[in-house]
Amino acid sequence: MTDNSNTVNSNTEEDSQAIETALGLAISFHRGQRDSDGAPYILHLIRVMLRCKSAQAKQAGVLHDILEDTSASCDDLLAAGISARVIEAVKHLTHAPGIPYADYIEALVCDPIATEVKLADLEDNYSIGRVKYRQEHRDHDADRLQRYILSHRFLGGQIQLDEYRKLVR
Repeated sequence: MTDNSNTVNSNTEEDSQAIETALGLAISFHRGQRDSDGAPYILHLIRVMLRCKSAQAKQAGVLHDILEDTSASCDDLLAAGISARVIEAVKHLTHAPGIPYADYIEALVCDPIATEVKLADLEDNYSIGRVKYRQEHRDHDADRLQRYILSHRFLGGQIQLDEYRKLVR
């Protein structure tokens, strides 16, 4: 009989180290960034990470905005020791300029890690305590909230692609 306890502990230790590395990168690259309420942006990234289940999703969760909102590159992530698989998920989570939101969501659904992270991100973004609903931007804020909810339902398998595309436009 093989003793797997060292393997389990090793994987758990490796997972912990990988998550700590990702968290350190996020703290470093997002330093000084604030959300729309003035809170440190890293708090959003940590909340997303904590909603994720797998170690790879936790890493991608805390890094999900790093390519979009900082000067970090994929090479920076690789050099820091982030796995190619997590970097691939982060790339899927990066909404490139000029790409319609529905196309971005449709493209990331092929990646289970990116999907798990995006669901967690959407849940944090439309959390009742964080939803922006400003009188002077009422229509824009309502449209954004609707887009988040529809995207969450699509990624969660509650609506099909054709219905999602029709409703999100």
